[in-house]
Amino acid sequence: MGGIGAEREVSLQSGENIALAVRQAGLDVVAVDITPDNLGILDDSSIDVFFLGLHGEFGEDGQIQEILEARKLVFTGSDSRACRLAFDKVASKEAFRRAAVTVPRDVTVDAASRADTLTEQIAALGEKYVIKPIRQGSSVGITITDDESGAAEAAIKCFERFGDCMVEEFIEGREITVGIVGGETLPIIEIRSKQEFYDYHAKYIDDATEFLFDTVGDEETVTRIDQAATACFDALGCRHYGRVDMILADDGTVYVLEINTLPGMTSHSLLPKAAGKAGMPNSELCVKIIAAAVDTFER
Repeated sequence: MGGIGAEREVSLQSGENIALAVRQAGLDVVAVDITPDNLGILDDSSIDVFFLGLHGEFGEDGQIQEILEARKLVFTGSDSRACRLAFDKVASKEAFRRAAVTVPRDVTVDAASRADTLTEQIAALGEKYVIKPIRQGSSVGITITDDESGAAEAAIKCFERFGDCMVEEFIEGREITVGIVGGETLPIIEIRSKQEFYDYHAKYIDDATEFLFDTVGDEETVTRIDQAATACFDALGCRHYGRVDMILADDGTVYVLEINTLPGMTSHSLLPKAAGKAGMPNSELCVKIIAAAVDTFER
């Protein structure tokens, strides 16, 4: 847990919750705050499985997975290739499109982008826009605006701070998320934030954010949501567990935003909530993930 990314504090919370759950399941666990310069724990031959409670940079971007793969160590979550794809919003959206999944239209922003050209491109997306870094999580660096020139300016600033970014069309609708564990989808959660959107504060701090089950009553819509989540998970080659974030648009279209290959496991986190709704307490959830990791390594 821990790591070096913008989501470090969230990762520490996830790690503590995972450690507690694993202890409750009767297994021995050591919780370690790691960085690229502090990987001594990987030399401990008494450890059977490394449970990754990391997020963001050096957690979900494939870096730690590559190190573990090179050492032939057992670890939870997707492999380095799937993590790299999922962490890159452009690459993952391309894979989703190939899997016939609907995603919001977007404009990418790089070092060659100019504000005047961007403004034109952004205006073609619609009337409201989401500016986001291509390689960040937990809504870090996200801006929403209904002004195309303001969106272009925000995109340039986003690029200066985070590197490559994108401007997406804003989809009016309901924010939903679907957890996947062991190849099975978990109950759909609808997120209703008191903030303008489900940002970092709403995710991890604001107790007023509502997480609702059973709000999608139409079985055909539920099936389409689950199918889209599974299609995206499979398109990137993900394994063990993950969470797919979507918008259920007002016209009934399901738009996929992204996949989290190491979703949060904090007290506010959505995957444990969905697992609990399915009758799977946190200890059982963590043991199931551990068992999947062992099975992958043995195969």
